[in-house]
Amino acid sequence: MFKDIGDAYKVLVDKLEGWLDTAIAMLPNFVVAVLVLIIFVLLGKLFRKLFRRTLGRLSHNVSVNRLVESMIRIIFVIVGLFVALGIMNLDKTVTSLLAGVGIIGLALGFAFQDAAANFISGIYLAIKSPINVGDIIEVSDSFGKVKKIGLRATTILSFQGQDIVVPNRLIFEDSYTHFTINGEQRIDLEVGVSYGDDLEKVEKVTLDAINSLDFIKKDKPVDLYYSEFGNSSINFTIRYWVEMGKRKDYLKGLSEGVKAIKKAYDQNDITIPFPIRTLDFGIKGGEKLNEMWPEQKKNGNMDVT
Repeated sequence: MFKDIGDAYKVLVDKLEGWLDTAIAMLPNFVVAVLVLIIFVLLGKLFRKLFRRTLGRLSHNVSVNRLVESMIRIIFVIVGLFVALGIMNLDKTVTSLLAGVGIIGLALGFAFQDAAANFISGIYLAIKSPINVGDIIEVSDSFGKVKKIGLRATTILSFQGQDIVVPNRLIFEDSYTHFTINGEQRIDLEVGVSYGDDLEKVEKVTLDAINSLDFIKKDKPVDLYYSEFGNSSINFTIRYWVEMGKRKDYLKGLSEGVKAIKKAYDQNDITIPFPIRTLDFGIKGGEKLNEMWPEQKKNGNMDVT
């Protein structure tokens, strides 16, 4: 029994001595590895500060800026960790870690590909800034003012007062209409006048009415084009430009244009006709209704009560 205990004790001592010898042999490499890791951590902090200044000029999205700064620091720490493990001759550990990270990354990529696409698109929108908070845009049948640009989605405030959340991927991949970037928008106002009116006179009066508005852009021409013979009117479209800082600028331009044209037409005896409807009373074609009255009454086919 004592012999067995002595053998076990000897094996334990040999193991401990072997581990101690290995630790002493690896101590220089361990110290170097720790120093390398510390250097990479410090480099991560330094580059984080440098990128903070650069990102501040490229993007005004605080959330995205902080995220990118954190990612830069994490990347430096991970690289430093792998270098430190390599210095300690733990190549198999490094290989296993890389393989595990690759498998996890692949699985997460398939599982969250839409979320990742929205996330990457959000970073692109924040850095490139094709749209900004306060811009008026239309994307995927959603029309309104940009309220917030987040990492996953952009919030649009519709002009009816509802928040519309649009995934950033749709803005990045699909087409969208930007109404603010040029600062102006053209109004196409359709009008119809009576067949009895002089079209040259109509054109002059209409152009004068629109040109008298002080808020339209004077450096853009006002155009008028007749387009069709309607059921009760000759129709045309008048086109003029207004500032597009806010949605109400467009609505004001449309409203004031209608009022100016109506006032000018009233002053110049130009008629905007009502729709004409033909009523069929079932009488013989070519005969007037008042001429048919006695005959219908005589035959008892018309109720005059």
